[in-house]
Amino acid sequence: MEQQAHEYRIERYSTGKQAEWNSFVGCSRNGTFLHRRGYMDYHADRFTDHSLMFYRDTELIAILPAHIKEECFCSHNGLTYGGLLLAGGTTTAEVLHLFDITKEYILANTNATKLIYKPTPHIYHSYPCEEYLYALFRSDAIITERKVSSAIPLRSPLAISGRRKLTERAKSRLHIVDESDFSTFWRILSERLQSKYNTTPVHSIEEITMLKERFPENIKLFCITDNNSNTLGGVVLFITENVVHMQYSATTEEGRRISALDHLYEELINNRLADKEYFDFGISVEDGGRYLNSGLIAYKERMGGRAVVYDTYTIDLKKNG
Repeated sequence: MEQQAHEYRIERYSTGKQAEWNSFVGCSRNGTFLHRRGYMDYHADRFTDHSLMFYRDTELIAILPAHIKEECFCSHNGLTYGGLLLAGGTTTAEVLHLFDITKEYILANTNATKLIYKPTPHIYHSYPCEEYLYALFRSDAIITERKVSSAIPLRSPLAISGRRKLTERAKSRLHIVDESDFSTFWRILSERLQSKYNTTPVHSIEEITMLKERFPENIKLFCITDNNSNTLGGVVLFITENVVHMQYSATTEEGRRISALDHLYEELINNRLADKEYFDFGISVEDGGRYLNSGLIAYKERMGGRAVVYDTYTIDLKKNG
């Protein structure tokens, strides 16, 4: 292979590499703010970090957000997506080689016998970046999870269908606010998740507030209120270069009665976020994709969303190595 003219090496990430790591994320083809250490490390106590950095001679050409869980080397369960983040000049042949030396590294330096790999979906790429899908195929990886999300191309969205439209008079009583204080919405969200699903938000109010402070342009809360400034609902958005991802949404009983969330989505999709490429509603499945929440995905599809998959691959290192 062409790469044999160069020296390729792997270094395990350490805090002394933070500036180099973050700089690489910003210029990679498929990195987002979720891969910056300020986001990854907010839950460092929950994961044994084992992220890797890949050099061609002295040049950093790829990084892999990762951690160890029992006998699995994972990329990275604390993130929605990840996998290898690649520089613009990293080639297909090089990615094949990076997979080979990664498998060798894991077997030589950890007790892991499996590599769990969650690639970044294509809508988040700033430039084509699917060399690792070919490398996964060459490594006999199998798809062990396939989660279906629903995304809208914001340059040409489908018409919203099958919902009750608010009158102009009703709309005049509603107001959309870019909110910096998460406390009221978090109470609405927590109550809704508890009553409907018997669960809680992934982030605590302290965590989401901290992340908002670290990434003020990437994490936004839009609330919908009435004329008396009562919050009827809202959405928390994670905003990357190309994609607006709906992280959380919730409404009060009154907000559901008047379809306040529909009005909020319509305004965001058609006006306030139209400079982005995609609006991603998030997944509508459970059990790794084996169960489809038909009611949830039907709502997203009525809003114009269509399928984008979030895959998880597994490589048996003992067999493959």
